[in-house]
Amino acid sequence: MQLCTSRRLPVSRFKTVIAGTCLLAGATVLWGQGGGGTMPAPSPKLSVADAEAIALKNHPQISMARLLALAEGQVARETKAAELPLVTGNLTAVDAHDGGRVTAGVLNNPVLYTRAAGGVSVSQLITDFGRTRNLVASAGLRAQAQQSNELATEADIKLAVGEAFYRALAAQAVVNVAKKTVAFRQDTSDLVGSLANAKLKSTLDQSFAEVNLNQAQLLLLDAQNAQDAAFADLSNVMGYERQQNFVLTDDAGQPAAPADSLDSLTAMAMRSRPDLAALNEQFEAADKYRKAEHDLWRPTISALGVAGGAPVRADAITSSWYGAAGVNISVPVFNGGLYSARAKEADYRANAVQEQVRNLRNRIAHDVRVSWLTAQSAYQRIGVTARLLTQSNQALDLAQTRYKLGLSSIVELSQAQLAQTSAEIDNTNARYDYQRTLAAIRYQTGQ
Repeated sequence: MQLCTSRRLPVSRFKTVIAGTCLLAGATVLWGQGGGGTMPAPSPKLSVADAEAIALKNHPQISMARLLALAEGQVARETKAAELPLVTGNLTAVDAHDGGRVTAGVLNNPVLYTRAAGGVSVSQLITDFGRTRNLVASAGLRAQAQQSNELATEADIKLAVGEAFYRALAAQAVVNVAKKTVAFRQDTSDLVGSLANAKLKSTLDQSFAEVNLNQAQLLLLDAQNAQDAAFADLSNVMGYERQQNFVLTDDAGQPAAPADSLDSLTAMAMRSRPDLAALNEQFEAADKYRKAEHDLWRPTISALGVAGGAPVRADAITSSWYGAAGVNISVPVFNGGLYSARAKEADYRANAVQEQVRNLRNRIAHDVRVSWLTAQSAYQRIGVTARLLTQSNQALDLAQTRYKLGLSSIVELSQAQLAQTSAEIDNTNARYDYQRTLAAIRYQTGQ
């Protein structure tokens, strides 16, 4: 079906532009010729893959997740530092009352001497019977969990982009339908008006035609507002501060039916969902930390060493250098129940994370099933709305013919026009709703 309208637009006293609009197969084509003006630059084309790539590059949540993953990596390094030697350099200069002793506030009373000295102290953990090893493993697992959270954030953004993209694509298509409807009903209104002026149709028919035209114009206004809102959502999820204007392209082709096996989709989700992987890693980290807290009661064995010299010293310090090495064993005896409380707290927290894992698995199985059922229903709606559109087009052609032959009233034509417009919008929405359900299935299964 092709419908073209044209009109002469005065540009100045000496120039006229012939411009018009052609509506062909649901697409709007603007044409024109003349001088005195420039065409605006075309908006860039955007596919769903392009939108996802831009969002993964621009969205602040992606940067936040990446920075948090890097921070957790440094926490793992901080924890592992306890296994490595600690070397400290010391420079000390003291002007003291020689022979005096610190006698208040301490059990021993070290002697004071004037001196200037420098030296090095070294300490190395020999063993704490697994506590530090478990702490290091727990920190490493938390870092892995944060990396999985980064992947989960990317999946969230891709899902949001897919939903916003296909919602905007549907709104863009509905605007085209509304424009075609306005043009079609404008021609009908002009035709009925001409027939009414020639006394071939009543003014009631003319009024009905104008009412239908006004309804189509309201439909166009609502569709344009919905399109602007959809593009605003799409721009936001792509990481833009201001709304961007794109020409959205649908490169999905003929939609395929959803997968038949629900069990295989559920199994894939349990293997591939990054948020489930992150929670599993958090549980493993909590389990390692629980073991480390139970190891607080075990002894800690460390090696210590110091060496240095005192070129400037009081006479009571007879040697110009010093050095010593030793081993220290620290055994916890009593701390008011602190260690036992910390161990129980770690047990409770690890058990809570384990329950979170179980809860997430249940929710994933539920969400996969619901998404699959929704996709099945949406796929069936495509065929139903396509048949409905074909029938409504035939009914509209028949109603137009009957009205022109005087075999029916304007009411029958108006109902046929309304049914055809509704069927075309439903068919457009059904296709893009199905694309959104496919995006949801990909998200739920971790693809």
